Amino acid sequence: MKRREIIRNIGLLPLGGTLLGSVFPGKWIQASPSDQKAGRNLLKELGVRTFINAAGTYTSMTASLMHDEVVAAISQSAKEFCMLNEVQDRVGERIAQMVHSEGAMVTAGAFSALTLGMAGILTGTDRKKIKQLPHDLEQSGIKSEVLIQKGHFIGYEQALHNTGIKLIPVETPGDVDRAVNEKTAAMFFLNCNTPDGQIKHEEWLELAKKHSLPTFIDIAADVPPVSNLWRFNDMGFSLVAISGGKALRGPQSTGILMGKKDLIEAAKLNNSPYGTTIGRGMKVNKEEMLGMYAALEKYINQDHDKEWKIWEDRVAVINNAIKNIEGITTSVVVPPIANHTPTLHVKWDKDKVKISQKDFLQRLRDGSPSIEVMGNKEDGFNATVFMLNPGQEKVVAKRLREEFLNAAK
Repeated sequence: MKRREIIRNIGLLPLGGTLLGSVFPGKWIQASPSDQKAGRNLLKELGVRTFINAAGTYTSMTASLMHDEVVAAISQSAKEFCMLNEVQDRVGERIAQMVHSEGAMVTAGAFSALTLGMAGILTGTDRKKIKQLPHDLEQSGIKSEVLIQKGHFIGYEQALHNTGIKLIPVETPGDVDRAVNEKTAAMFFLNCNTPDGQIKHEEWLELAKKHSLPTFIDIAADVPPVSNLWRFNDMGFSLVAISGGKALRGPQSTGILMGKKDLIEAAKLNNSPYGTTIGRGMKVNKEEMLGMYAALEKYINQDHDKEWKIWEDRVAVINNAIKNIEGITTSVVVPPIANHTPTLHVKWDKDKVKISQKDFLQRLRDGSPSIEVMGNKEDGFNATVFMLNPGQEKVVAKRLREEFLNAAK
C-alpha cells in the first residue's frame, strides 16, 4: 500500500477524535473532559523539570522561548488545511525579501539547512541525482568533494557528510588552488570559527569566484547582530544557513536556508514532502513555517539598541550581587561572533569559596527555582541574560549570592 493512498484499514488510524471525525463524519470519538481542560500544564503533569535559563540558546536546553506572536501564528494556522509547498513558497518569498536573498526556505533547524543546501548544490533539479543521494556520487556523475578550512571542523560538518560528500581540508589560498579539481562541488565556511581559519570571508569568496564554485556559510547562532541576517547574502555567499530557534525565537525545530534562487529550488526538491529524497525525514509543518516567518519579522523590526541596553542592565544586576564577595572574580564579555550578547564570566578562588564548579552548578540546578548557567574552561561559569524573562535576573542574582556566601563560610 502506497503512503499516499487513502487509508482503507481502520486499524491503521490513530485513535484521535479529530482525524477519525474528518475521515468518518458522524462517527468520531469524543475526547474525555480531562483532555479538554484549559490551562493544563503538561510539563508539570509529566514531572519535567523547568528552569530559569541563564545559560543561553543551547539545543539541549530547548534553546529559546517563542514570542506570543509566534505562538499565535502557530495556533491559528493549525486550524486550517493548505498545501505545504505553497506555504513554503510564500513564506520563502517574504523571508528572502527581508534578508536580501534571491530565495529562502524554512528547514528543520540549521543542521537540516546545511544538508539540504549541500544536496541542492550537488543535484540541482535532476530527479535521478536527487534519488541517488547519498550513495555512489561519482558513479552518478555528482561532484563529491567540498573544501573546508581545517579550523572549521567542529562536528556540525556531519550535516554535509550526510549527503555523501568528502570534505577536503585546506589552510591557505595555495591549498585551495591545489585542491580544486573536477570533483570539487563547493567551498564551505563556518562563520563562528572565522578566527581559526587563515582565509577570511572576502578572500574565500574571491577564491570561489576564481574557480567558479558555489560558497556555503553556516551562521547558525551568529545573530545578533541583526545585520548578519543579510550581511553574507550581500557579500555574495551562494547559500547561508541559520538556526530559527535561537535568538530569532522561532520554533526550535526550524532554521532558514537562504541564497541563490536556483539552489534554493534545488534544495526544496531534496526535501519533504517529496519521497525518495535525503530530506524526507526533515519535515517542517505549516505551523512551523508560519511561526518562523512571524518570528523573523518581529526580530528584524524590534528595537535592537533598546534590547542591548536591557541585557546590559540585567547583567549588571547579577554582577553587582556577587562581584564584591571575597574570592569571586567577574568580568562582562561579549563573544565576538556566536551568541554575541553581554555575558557575565565568573570564577573563584577555591581556597576562599570552597566549592567545585560541578557542585556549584548542581546546587543551582537542584534549587528552587532551578537555574542553568554554562560552565567555562576556567572552572567557573558564564551567565547570559538574553533568554531571561523580565525580573528573572533578580532571582538569578539572589541565588548566586546565596550559594557563594554559603560556600564561603
